[in-house]
Amino acid sequence: MKKGDITFTQLTIALILSFAIVFSLFYFLNFSFPRTRVITLYKVNFTVPIEKKEVTIYIPAVDQYGNGVTTKLKVEALPGKGRVLVDINQILFWIDTQQSIQIAKKVAQEITHKDLSDVDLMYTIEANVSLVEGPSAGAAITIATIAALENKSINRSVMITGTINPDGSIGPVGGILAKAKAAKEVGATLFLVPKGQGTQINYIPKKTCEKIGPVIFCRVVYIPEKVDISKEVGIKVIEVSNIREALKYMLV
Repeated sequence: MKKGDITFTQLTIALILSFAIVFSLFYFLNFSFPRTRVITLYKVNFTVPIEKKEVTIYIPAVDQYGNGVTTKLKVEALPGKGRVLVDINQILFWIDTQQSIQIAKKVAQEITHKDLSDVDLMYTIEANVSLVEGPSAGAAITIATIAALENKSINRSVMITGTINPDGSIGPVGGILAKAKAAKEVGATLFLVPKGQGTQINYIPKKTCEKIGPVIFCRVVYIPEKVDISKEVGIKVIEVSNIREALKYMLV
């Protein structure tokens, strides 16, 4: 063997040492630094927490004697769990009113396109009468709910009566003439009514008598009389068929 030649043993030792060095480096790097992890990102819906908002609206109604009265409805939208909270004082038809509130919430959510899962709605109705038509307040309740959710105000010179349907349409109610008078008494200059109820049919009794021999026979006939609510009360009346139409007049 010439000087400078590498023997098989030396080559083997060199390979073993090289392998040992590479393995040591791999071991050191693998355990000395954080391992790479695959992280799955999930879409998170970040929403701005709603602040407490309060809206007051005045609703014309009819008491148990047929007189027009005005009730005050307060709607509060505040952070919560999607609950509907109702505080109704001295109202006999509270079940009907609560049903109107549930429909009002649904319609308001569809119109505003807001997620109400983290919003509580508190409804407070104040009245000094023992009987108020619950369903006839539906349109007003819906408008007040929308105003609270959108942080808008109610035009105090405008009042409305009408039921609320799940599709947002406004249905007919009774006592239009009495409610119109109540609206005017509290300073309203515009009264919104359901479609077709800008006029009212009153039946006027007409008594006629006829004497036949010694006996007088009398009968009463009721004559229909068409009454224009606007002219009769002295307040401007506009018919609306749905909530979107009413919002044009009531929100400021």
